[in-house]
Amino acid sequence: MPYVDGFVLPVPKKKVEAYKRLAKKAGKIWKEYGALEFRECVADDVKMGKLTSFPRSVKLKPSETVFFSWIVYKSRAHRDRVNAKVMKDKRIAGMDMKDMPFDAKRMIYGGFKVMVDA
Repeated sequence: MPYVDGFVLPVPKKKVEAYKRLAKKAGKIWKEYGALEFRECVADDVKMGKLTSFPRSVKLKPSETVFFSWIVYKSRAHRDRVNAKVMKDKRIAGMDMKDMPFDAKRMIYGGFKVMVDA
């Protein structure tokens, strides 16, 4: 079964285009090293929930939008190999997290085993 890294992060609305450029660049790099899919999705129909929601999960500010993103791999071992190569790549290793067009401190991420692939 495939393995998925998932992400939820806040992006300032005024930096969406900059984030899109960064995501396209990153996607090419991940796919170059073997990722099967690389998806970046911007919020379209995500309301503020009473207890939980995508906006609440990242403490969304009025000037921000939410991105829901994922990368698909063959397995966790494949993910680990791909990510090790990506992190050594000069195009990624040279990036300063302080210059990112999003608040990395409020990003939620993790690795997931696929349970159903219909």
